[in-house]
Amino acid sequence: MSAAQDHSEKAPLALSTRLGLSAEFHRLAGRVPGLRQIARAEGRALFDIVQGFVASQVLVALVETGLLRALAESPADAPRLARLGGLPLERAEVLLKAGAGLKLIHRRAGRWHLSTRGAALQAVPGLEAMVRHHGVLYRDLADPVAFFRGETTPELAGFWPYVFGAGAAKDPGLAERYSELMADSQGLVAEDTLKLVDFKGITELMDVGGGSGAFLAAVGAAYPALKMVLFDLPAVVPAAEARFRDPGMAGRVRILPGSFRDDPLPRGADAISLVRVLFDHADATVAALLTSVHAALPPGGRLIVSEPMGGGASPDRHTDVYYGVYTLAMQTGRSRAPEEIAGLCSAAGFVDVKIRKGFRTFVTSVVEARRP
Repeated sequence: MSAAQDHSEKAPLALSTRLGLSAEFHRLAGRVPGLRQIARAEGRALFDIVQGFVASQVLVALVETGLLRALAESPADAPRLARLGGLPLERAEVLLKAGAGLKLIHRRAGRWHLSTRGAALQAVPGLEAMVRHHGVLYRDLADPVAFFRGETTPELAGFWPYVFGAGAAKDPGLAERYSELMADSQGLVAEDTLKLVDFKGITELMDVGGGSGAFLAAVGAAYPALKMVLFDLPAVVPAAEARFRDPGMAGRVRILPGSFRDDPLPRGADAISLVRVLFDHADATVAALLTSVHAALPPGGRLIVSEPMGGGASPDRHTDVYYGVYTLAMQTGRSRAPEEIAGLCSAAGFVDVKIRKGFRTFVTSVVEARRP
């Protein structure tokens, strides 16, 4: 395409964009009440984006040095925290002030204390584990332009080998790492899913790709009469068996090894859940899986999809940024809007498709459907 052709196809800029590009407008906005507050807020938001990587690395340092965990046990002064973290005092003080700027900690009467936000990081299952494994993603994004051009081989794809099928997930160490991180994150997903979905009327729930069974265990605890089936790769079966050894659960759960990419889904359950499964996989794999779910369910059987979902026409700051890039690095999946997932369900033959957006979309939202 010539420069002349490219120029002729350019659409006119919106007024708001033209104003944003005008240095004179910014000077004016800084002097006019009302506009000044808007300009200040936009400036702060822009700088938050610019400093985002530094903020995330400060968080990593606070986690990896054990300082947040130490403050969860007791307030401490800077010299003690420096010793605990193996840091020179002057560098520890910079790190602690940065943590305070992120409102993870605060200083009072010469001692550092964990803030409510910092305490939540310790209390919410899976968050600290997620921070710890982000080094893999950060290395993949070291050259972001090459990454988005598809010129790199992301390390993250090797971190989650199960997405490439059962044959890629035979390493017991990888299976254990996968199971632990999945279990930590699925506890929070289960909590939010139980607020969005009524499981009454379901006799047997099969969770496909459910790892060590954290989601099923939470649902089973909330619905004591529910029978359950866990279907996932053979490599994660030992961890699942250990989870369900409790007498109150053991007789209600069947653990069936297999790969939904390679094997037909077992039949018999009147509801099937897919929890944080679809966004790990490409469209063709998702379409095939939904078709398999449809075939495995009886007439009237329910499908429950629960995972973080994108914003669609209005991109979401959390799901379209974090999960969009994360799944791109995995090389197999992508973040989808609930409307898109609903469309895939309809294409697979499901009816009565309903979207239930979560109050924490970065944790999960739900799409429910029924086999006619």
